[in-house]
Amino acid sequence: MVASPEANYMSPQEYLEWEEHQEIKYEYIDGEVFAMTGGTIPHNSIALNLASALKSHCRGGSYRVNMAGAKVGVSENVAFHYPDVVVSCDERDKQAIQFLQYPCLIVEVLSPSTEAYDRGKKFTRYRRIQTLQEYVLIDAEKIGLDCFRLNDRGLWELHPYEAGDEIHLTSVDFHFPISLVYEDVQFA
Repeated sequence: MVASPEANYMSPQEYLEWEEHQEIKYEYIDGEVFAMTGGTIPHNSIALNLASALKSHCRGGSYRVNMAGAKVGVSENVAFHYPDVVVSCDERDKQAIQFLQYPCLIVEVLSPSTEAYDRGKKFTRYRRIQTLQEYVLIDAEKIGLDCFRLNDRGLWELHPYEAGDEIHLTSVDFHFPISLVYEDVQFA
């Protein structure tokens, strides 16, 4: 993520209208816009592998599965992010055109330059989404996945997974081996 050279503050509505006419995607945080940088081939493959498996798993159900081009509005539109994979089962998102607001699952594929942000400030913002049940962070440099899951007491619990593990995403009741996420992925 790179700050836009123009440090003009925008309202959420101004941002949504402005971004429609841009050649690249921009995230919006508290009135500022940030250009989205490109990812690596492994990053893209990991997101595609999981999104494809989720789409197949959820086919015919009430879930809506999207990847990188789908924007998520956070907390009364104070931020808009582009997660690598997002799933919503909320009826209010069924007709969404510009952005989703009620996801149950958000997935970010980590890169060295964004890992701290994805684990920190971005996760803090995502936790404001009342419908969010799971936040998944996938390592793009080695096999590893962290699933943060909201428990019945309203606390976020970490469920780490490594090579050979079976993962269960409870928000969509999806079981899969971690190897599915890393299919055809070559590490540097």
